[in-house]
Amino acid sequence: MGYFSSLYSSELPHRARAVYMYLHDRADKDGKCYPAIGTIAKELKLSRSTVKRAIADLEKSGRLRKEQRWRENGGKSSNLYYLVQTDSG
Repeated sequence: MGYFSSLYSSELPHRARAVYMYLHDRADKDGKCYPAIGTIAKELKLSRSTVKRAIADLEKSGRLRKEQRWRENGGKSSNLYYLVQTDSG
């Protein structure tokens, strides 16, 4: 099946699978991307809460690492997401 084989066979909820594929599609060659929660929600037609739950699911499964980014003035910026390559995909 390819890259997503282990994702398809995982026990992750559909929301997490959709968000992972979205992030994978937007990640650079190092597996990093930083879309805002609102952007992900809008483009996938999900609520912000659902996207946050999906990200938590992905972090718990070890497929995603999240890092808070900060603006120069000390305010929060969008999160930086690192897609973690699993053994089988």
